[in-house]
Amino acid sequence: MPGNRISSHPMPEPQILLTGLAFGESPRWHAGRLWLANWGTPDIVTVGLDGESEIAARVPPSIPCSIDWLPDGRLLVVSGRTARVLHAKDDGPLAVHADLSGLGSVFNEIVVDGRGDAYVNGGPDPAAGGQDAGSGIIALVRPDGSARQVADGIAFGNGMAITADGSTLIVAESWGNRLTAFDIAADGSLSGRRVWASIPGGFPDGICLDADGAVWYADVPGQQCARVREGGEVVQAIDLDRDCFACMLGGPDRRTLFMLAAEWRGFEHMTGPERTGQVLICDAPAPGSGRP
Repeated sequence: MPGNRISSHPMPEPQILLTGLAFGESPRWHAGRLWLANWGTPDIVTVGLDGESEIAARVPPSIPCSIDWLPDGRLLVVSGRTARVLHAKDDGPLAVHADLSGLGSVFNEIVVDGRGDAYVNGGPDPAAGGQDAGSGIIALVRPDGSARQVADGIAFGNGMAITADGSTLIVAESWGNRLTAFDIAADGSLSGRRVWASIPGGFPDGICLDADGAVWYADVPGQQCARVREGGEVVQAIDLDRDCFACMLGGPDRRTLFMLAAEWRGFEHMTGPERTGQVLICDAPAPGSGRP
């Protein structure tokens, strides 16, 4: 469990909004609903605050790793095991937006900034034992679909977030037990790499930013969702009864914290019949900020 865990400001008990998922990942608040990638299936699912859900898109035969939107309204989907980013507008079919196979074999999380630049992290396949402690990369995908590597040495990159002013990218390095920040240049390049928060014993996965400048992060083995300030002070922690994969601030005022949790049994069991995935919610102390 995280070595710097504290809970100086108690949080309300989370409530279950949705059950029956395989593994919910990449939650995004968009158009009045929570959107998520249901790993273990090809489905992108949406759910309202009333708990009613529907399938918005399918990505056969791939698991939809992560989603976000371009400023022109196109949905981007990371088809992780094909090393491609797909796009769709409105209810149209998915098409290839960018081919990242020349940069890595598997890609994971995506976040898009206000200019339409998309950052995607990945590298060797962790399910095949391919990633070591620092073999991950971050790719930049421009609005025209061109792509290049902008960072390396990432220790299993997971969730990413961009500050409200568009100047800083924060990435969760799960195997590095830290959140790492980069300065974003006008051409999308990254520089000024630094540890934003060290999380001893913690394994940050999906993340989101709030208006107080803190980051919420999900911790799979820690079975919790925690709020950390720059420098590493954990000021809130919500303990769950299963592994927590991702989180998002949304709702009409962005003050609802959505947490995606499931019982993790390993990559080999992802497509099994068990459906332990849940979406849980509670009120947050500060509204969401930045992207996603």
